[in-house]
Amino acid sequence: MMAIEQLNADFGIANQLEFIEGKGQRPVIAIANNNAKALISIYGGQVLSFQPVTEPFDLMFVSEVAYYKEGKAVKGGVPICWPWFGPHPSNSALPAHGFVRNRVWNVLGTEATATGETKVILGLVDTEETKKIWSYSFELQLAIVVGKTLKLELTTRNTGNETFSITQAFHTYFAVGDINQVKVEGLENKTYLDKVAGGVEKQQQGTVEINEELDRIYTNVPRKLVIDDPKFNRHISIVSEGSKTAVVWNPWIEISNKMGDLEDEAYLSFICVETTNAADDIITIAPNESKKLVVTYDLEHN
Repeated sequence: MMAIEQLNADFGIANQLEFIEGKGQRPVIAIANNNAKALISIYGGQVLSFQPVTEPFDLMFVSEVAYYKEGKAVKGGVPICWPWFGPHPSNSALPAHGFVRNRVWNVLGTEATATGETKVILGLVDTEETKKIWSYSFELQLAIVVGKTLKLELTTRNTGNETFSITQAFHTYFAVGDINQVKVEGLENKTYLDKVAGGVEKQQQGTVEINEELDRIYTNVPRKLVIDDPKFNRHISIVSEGSKTAVVWNPWIEISNKMGDLEDEAYLSFICVETTNAADDIITIAPNESKKLVVTYDLEHN
């Protein structure tokens, strides 16, 4: 892993972006500009925090007991699921949600934009190790733009000679004031696969409310979804490109109690609304082609 001093020499931006040592002795990018503060972990290419200067609360939830160990994903922020979402489609021995959320990403560039935002570009390419898990050649690039909004753009390029297919997600953990009061708007009347009920297809009635374990893949979703969070007096706007599916997840009481990297009561303080290519929303990429998954998070007040 590149030394923090070298990263700062190569990519630091005075009074705006610096590399610091995060939990588990891992380099973390700390951003503070006129619009917002953010933390981005190079391990996993994972946004851990985003808080506009006008806001009293962080947009992101990160577990107080998250793992910061090699080979483990950090529970919270925006984990990147790639090149498959959920369990591997044919080999249950392979890790859930792919292998990039527990790899060290490369810093490709940083920039202070003319409009006052801070841009970070991270990347991953195939290695001998990744080819043992997934045999294809690829180039993955994640552009993160921190301003009044948070924008993530994940580009997959096929650098090999054969076409491949992927599923993927921004598995985002949003901090909320009280899960019992939260509603997700924009999925009314949409069909979803109920993973808690074994993948049965159902139809959403009204807005999504959470009062039990929830694990749903919604299909044919609109570009914009909204989390209504009365306790924090805010609406979180989620606008996506390149996605036809969305996942809504909250583990509720029993699973929170069983998870070693989640506190027992943590389920009350977050909801995952994930921008995905999941279920039948499979992305096929031919040699030398690339595809993008994009999301922008914004805060609106009640």
